Amino acid sequence: MSLKESPHGIKGISYRPPIVGSKAAVVANHHLATEAGMKTLNHGGNAVDAMVSVAFSLGVAEPSGSSIGGDGFIMVHMAQKNSLAVANGTGAAPLAATSNKFSKGIPYYGMKSTSVPGILDAILSTHEKYGTLSLRKCIEPAIELCEEGVPVTHFQAEDMKKIKALIEFPTSSEVFAPNGKWLTAGEKRRNLNLAKTYQRIIDGGRDEFYLGETGKKMIRFSEDTGGLLSLKDLSKHSMIWQKPISTNYRGKEVYEAPPNSSGHVLLQELNILENFHLGSWNYLSPESLHLMVEAKKLSFADREAFLADPEFIDVPIEGLLSKKYSKDRSSLISFEKALKKPQEGNPWNYMKKNPEKNKKYRFKQRLHLPGGDTTHYCIVDQWGNSISGLQSIQTAYGSGMIAGDTGILMNNRMTYWHLDPDHIDYLNPGQRVRHTMNPVMVFSDQIEKGGTVELICGTPGADTQVQTNLQIITSIYDYGLNVAEAIEGPRWTHYQDKTNSAYPHKEENFLEIENRIPEETFDFMRNKGHKTISSGAFGGAGSAGAIQIYGKDKTLFAASDPRKDGYSSVW
Repeated sequence: MSLKESPHGIKGISYRPPIVGSKAAVVANHHLATEAGMKTLNHGGNAVDAMVSVAFSLGVAEPSGSSIGGDGFIMVHMAQKNSLAVANGTGAAPLAATSNKFSKGIPYYGMKSTSVPGILDAILSTHEKYGTLSLRKCIEPAIELCEEGVPVTHFQAEDMKKIKALIEFPTSSEVFAPNGKWLTAGEKRRNLNLAKTYQRIIDGGRDEFYLGETGKKMIRFSEDTGGLLSLKDLSKHSMIWQKPISTNYRGKEVYEAPPNSSGHVLLQELNILENFHLGSWNYLSPESLHLMVEAKKLSFADREAFLADPEFIDVPIEGLLSKKYSKDRSSLISFEKALKKPQEGNPWNYMKKNPEKNKKYRFKQRLHLPGGDTTHYCIVDQWGNSISGLQSIQTAYGSGMIAGDTGILMNNRMTYWHLDPDHIDYLNPGQRVRHTMNPVMVFSDQIEKGGTVELICGTPGADTQVQTNLQIITSIYDYGLNVAEAIEGPRWTHYQDKTNSAYPHKEENFLEIENRIPEETFDFMRNKGHKTISSGAFGGAGSAGAIQIYGKDKTLFAASDPRKDGYSSVW
């Protein structure tokens, strides 16, 4: 099949058309969460109100990727205020989480793998600042899903069986495998305890979760099961409002979350690619794939060297995003052969300031020491406000443990820490780990210069996120594809040893490409030195969603990924 031979393909492959509307749109990784958001918009809520409905509903409808026991980022664009901000809802390592507690490595399951849940504070703070409907009105759709039950999809029925913790821990088994038997496709998954917790949050707000009965229940469960969380950890937590970072790509301003997010990696990839005429080759040509993979390698090498919590680490973000730095990095790319062991550059040479002496940083190949699974949603409302949000419990179903009778599935984010003292992201109690989540918005120009939002996109997928987002943006702005084509087209994913975010941070170096592209492309990549394998027709990483705001009428084109249970809805 050629790239255009699909039912709805115009310039690329599309088996489903983008959903087109004129007033509002919601895209999420489960159709019931999408409908919850759209219901709130239809009741007169704005994008932030809808975000609350979607975020809470995903914890019920898609528990593999989301829970208020996890963390995340919310990028908020308020059109009338001409503002753009990021709500950082990532939590810190518990104060008791010293490296000696993990002498046998960091476990993937159980409460010892859980860091401070941060997303709830970000959700509620965003709603308090920008929402219009009552919190009760926004959360009620999720409570209804908890009580009436969510029919298990075929994908979920098979996916949850991979996580034995869900059937082995009694509190989790009650939801996912009642009476010791896995729920099957079509059976309803209920979480009555989570409905009660949601109700307490409506009544008591964020303090109920971090200081009240719910928080105390979580900590008692953690203490009883070998976890490290304490009431002090919860009470110390606070979300952070951050200014987005950005770069200009092909005349468009691409906004991302700043550190401790990996958002700068996407911007670096784009900066490197801007030094090449990507559009001079055909869409998904082997030459363009080679360039994108090489740009990814160089950007990840920098992330591995420089990215961590900016409150503790001096991250040279200005240098990393410098166009001159990216031009110099692009000169390392050869059209003849693939980079074998890409090394970090020296972005400090492109900074206007020296490293801060009171913070840890990496400089000239040395450290200076002075002393998976996720979900994405995007929303646009009738007033032009927009949201790009990601929330996560790390790997699929997180720690696998529901905290007692709270109904809350807890994260296993501790698995992102490094235990090597020489690593920039070495485990430090009370510090936020670096994150792979990166919400994206593309504007016609800088927002300060009157730029308007044109694209909201994102995806789950841990280290693969910035790669999938790169493919979506280049598909649209270099090749003119629509959002459905950009998402459904054959996807590649590169895996790079020692840059894996999850413990133990090791893997083989190889490139996966979906086999809907010609075999000659596989041969081309192998001949360049890329260890290239097939991921099947739709086995590529991620589950992307996007809304494109198009033309003088500001028409909304929404699309979701067929690789999982994503769903789009417009008004």
